[in-house]
Amino acid sequence: MKDEQSGNRFGSYLRARRELVTPAQAGLPAGGNRRVPGLRREEVALLAGISPDYYLRLERGRDKNPSPQVLESLARVLQLDDVERTYLLGLAAARPRAPRRRRPEHVPARVHQLLAHLQIPAFVEGRAFDVLASNPLAVALSPRLRPGENRLRSLLLDPEERAFHQDWAKATADFVAALRTTIGDDTDNPRFVELVGELALSSERFRTLWARQDVRSLDGGTTTVHHPVVGDLRLHRDKLPVDDVILVVYYPDKDSDSDEKLRLLAALSSTESAGTAHDRPADDPSPSTS
Repeated sequence: MKDEQSGNRFGSYLRARRELVTPAQAGLPAGGNRRVPGLRREEVALLAGISPDYYLRLERGRDKNPSPQVLESLARVLQLDDVERTYLLGLAAARPRAPRRRRPEHVPARVHQLLAHLQIPAFVEGRAFDVLASNPLAVALSPRLRPGENRLRSLLLDPEERAFHQDWAKATADFVAALRTTIGDDTDNPRFVELVGELALSSERFRTLWARQDVRSLDGGTTTVHHPVVGDLRLHRDKLPVDDVILVVYYPDKDSDSDEKLRLLAALSSTESAGTAHDRPADDPSPSTS
């Protein structure tokens, strides 16, 4: 995307965030004839206690060494939360670095064994939300959780995934913000470049969210999804780092309505898998999918 290619990621982030803060939120009169959706540069400077010329140099990348006090003032004016503030400080501290040696993302054998034993939907994802492995109940919950799928691509481009999420708008905003957080200063990673480029061309929703430069942590949480067979499921999500990958598990409250529905889904999935194996010719060497 343009802000990564320009080499001025710090200034681009400042500009994107000030455009999201309204004068009213900053305690300023709205006034008339405003040509920007949020705060003007001089307004940010005034509220942060720095000169307009200095703020302009920061936003245009002409001054790359703001003091910690200036950064904290900007974070306050731009109303950044803890994750966003940390991201801003990281951008200011970023220095040129040598190209990284990247190892292929690998799912340890023990994690494959764990997936086979878990009785809840579970899968393994990479840094770019690629699904690397999953258990049968995860696939029964959503076919988009098969290995080889990308969760963000599915979320933005697959109509079934849009119907699956009760709050699709929030889910897309959370995922895109989490992707930017994950990328951090690894902007030349080929997988990130490929994914961002693909989604920028194919999804207007992605382009809108990416331009906001939101950053967010997407770890634990609770979500409601709509399964086409068993209906609405309220599920908790936990993400557990394992080596270089992430194990993701979904589970309901014990003895809840969603717990009963997930048990039903597991039974239906098991029956379908058994039926597929039973229908296979006796000389078919293909392994069972159960």
